[in-house]
Amino acid sequence: MKLAIIGITGLVGLKIKEILEKSQLYIDTIIPVASKKNVGKQVLFRKKYYKIINCDNILDYHPDIVLLSAGAEISKKIVPILIQNNITVIDNSSAWRMNKNVKLIVPEINANILTKKDKIISNPNCTTIQLLMGIHNLHKIFKIKRLVLSTYQSITGTGKNAIKQLYNERNNIVMSNKEMAYQYKIDMNIIPQIDIFLNNGYTKEEIKIINETKKIMNDDEIKITATAVRVPVIGGHSISVNIQFDKSFKLHDIFSIIKNTDGVILKDDINNNIYPMPIDVHEKDEVYIGRIRIDESCKNSLNMWIVADNLRKGAATNALQILDYLIKNKILSK
Repeated sequence: MKLAIIGITGLVGLKIKEILEKSQLYIDTIIPVASKKNVGKQVLFRKKYYKIINCDNILDYHPDIVLLSAGAEISKKIVPILIQNNITVIDNSSAWRMNKNVKLIVPEINANILTKKDKIISNPNCTTIQLLMGIHNLHKIFKIKRLVLSTYQSITGTGKNAIKQLYNERNNIVMSNKEMAYQYKIDMNIIPQIDIFLNNGYTKEEIKIINETKKIMNDDEIKITATAVRVPVIGGHSISVNIQFDKSFKLHDIFSIIKNTDGVILKDDINNNIYPMPIDVHEKDEVYIGRIRIDESCKNSLNMWIVADNLRKGAATNALQILDYLIKNKILSK
């Protein structure tokens, strides 16, 4: 199998290559794809070097499947061409997520809906993935009526320039406005804006989380509100989640359901000050949950804290799990 990775020099692309290298997935050849400034550079994968090519030349290399992590604009341009040539695409951008003909997949939740007809498969927003890993089994049993979300998102979600900005600020290195990933200082600060503001006062990121959650849960009746915040953290994203259920519940049942959810680790022992933090989840594929408690201000309501490495389960790992599912279930076809 020939696998192309578009955006291989970015944080997610590099993470895909790193995880793939250590995995059992059988790949004959990788086709590394990046921007023109990186064309011709070499990438080492499983003891073999491959030259980076540009998107414009990808068809010359006849990939069987493409993992795309290069942003929505590139996705909108290249994906129709790939599909026309019967090439399957797993896309990590936001370009196709809300298209009614494109499936938005978290493998533990809804990989079973994939078929050979799905030539473009969307990876959800990183925050959406970890949220749904924590709540989808609860929704099945108690039915969620309303979600109130506050996200505390790592700068790695912005990319390499954000990491550079953080460390430059810590070392008193002055950057030009053009070099900065954020308009404001990020070190020793938090920024209550991720992506652009929309007419309703929400940011695009907040609306993504709301809409994608409803699509994956296949339930438009859930009421959701979100506030997305950027924090000077490397390890992963955190979410404060308030849930109101339609049905009553016992707290021990909530703990039991979460403990038995695939891909989730319960880390909740307040007697010993044990709860998940970004530093704990860095370079891990699981979603960690803690601070579970009844919301005493509202009937049938619950609070919890969900943390995950946004570059792994929030992006690269989820995409590779989709690829693994396609291969094992013989859904890929030329």
